[in-house]
Amino acid sequence: MFEGLFQPMHLIVILIIVLIIFGPGKLPEIGSTLGKAIKGFKKSMAEPEDKPKELPEDKKIEGKKE
Repeated sequence: MFEGLFQPMHLIVILIIVLIIFGPGKLPEIGSTLGKAIKGFKKSMAEPEDKPKELPEDKKIEGKKE
């Protein structure tokens, strides 16, 4: 039924390891920081690109003319 990389048993083992390393008091802070990071990443992906697609006229590289 559950095939793939993240099976329920794997997620439980990962959660136990995280609890041992960071402790239960630190988990809300880690979750909040991770949520803010994901939100910022999504926001930056949704914003239009501010950089121009072409170089300005004075910065264009011209080929040699013979």
